[in-house]
Order: sequence, then C-alpha cells, then structure tokens
Amino acid sequence: MAKESKKMKSEGTPLYTIPGLTVEQGAEIAALLQDRLNALTDLHLTLKHVHWNVVGPHFVAVHEMLDPQVDAVREMADTTAERIATLGLSPVGTPGALVADRGWDDYSIGRAGAIEHLGALDLVYSGVIEDHRKAIEATDDLDLVTQDMLIAQAGQLEQFHWFVRAHLETTGGQLTTAGASTEVEAKQQAGRAGVKRKSA
Repeated sequence: MAKESKKMKSEGTPLYTIPGLTVEQGAEIAALLQDRLNALTDLHLTLKHVHWNVVGPHFVAVHEMLDPQVDAVREMADTTAERIATLGLSPVGTPGALVADRGWDDYSIGRAGAIEHLGALDLVYSGVIEDHRKAIEATDDLDLVTQDMLIAQAGQLEQFHWFVRAHLETTGGQLTTAGASTEVEAKQQAGRAGVKRKSA
C-alpha cells in the first residue's frame, strides 16, 4: 500500500496553498478542478477514439479536424493538473481513479460514420461545457485566477463544439441531434439526417 503524501493531511486539506487563500479554500478549488481534470482527460481520449474509428465520405475532414482538438484538450488537462498542484494538492490522473470518480459512462460508439460520431460528440461536448460553466460559477467568489483559466478553456471548448455542430446543422439552423439524450440517439438522428441529405 502506498504511503500517504507528506504534503497532504489525511482529510485532503493541503498543508499550504496559494497566498491569499485559506487551505480550506485551496482544497475546495482543487476538488472542483479534479472533476474538470477527469472530464478533460476523458474528453481527449474520447476525441482520439473517434479519430481512430471514424469512417465514410467525411473521414478525412473529421479525422484531421479532431487531432488539434485532442492536443488542445490534453493541454487543458495539463494546465488544470498543474493548477491543482499549485493549490498544494496532488492531481490524480490514473485511469482507475478517473473511472471511479466520474459521473458518466464510457463513450459508447465504435466504428461509425463521421456524421454519426459527430452527433454523439455533440452530446459529449455539451456535457463537458455545461460542467465547466458550473465550475466557472463556483469559483466566482473563491478564486478569480482559477476562474480565468476555466473561462479560457470553456471558450476553446465552445469553439470546438461549434466545429462539431456545424456538420450537424440544417440550412434552416436546426441541429439534427436536437432532443437526443444519449450518444446512441444522437448518432442515429445524425445518421438519418445524413442519409436524407444524400438522397435529396
């Protein structure tokens, strides 16, 4: 069994944190950021999974669109982990801890068409962005430096989400994934809409 870190007390409060914050505030912010670290780590792995499994007529465009997103999200995860360390706690980046702590299931789509994967990614990005916005709100009175980091990340995530949604939007401005509550539903709706476009 691993020894407890000498930097942390057993209850998870750091022995030091950023000047101007209490150790309790540092612990609260770090816990919030650990959730964001889990989400960003999961997102960059999911994006890479889609990159490997996308097929069909839009393969090259989507395959090449995703790699810069993977790199940017991985950088966000690194920045978030370093912020946790700066707050005086230890960021946890192991797969087992991520799976144990996350509140969502693994991405459920394997090999599929580009539009189908983008339909599922629409829901993935929506969830990550919604939770990032909650974290931004939670840091409003706690730590504006952390909030600034989260705001910058959310802006970039929202742009990537737009890239995904641009493939799913009709000429009338509606999303083909509207109303879908699961990745499978979003995949199916996007796929059906893609077939209709081809036959039109």
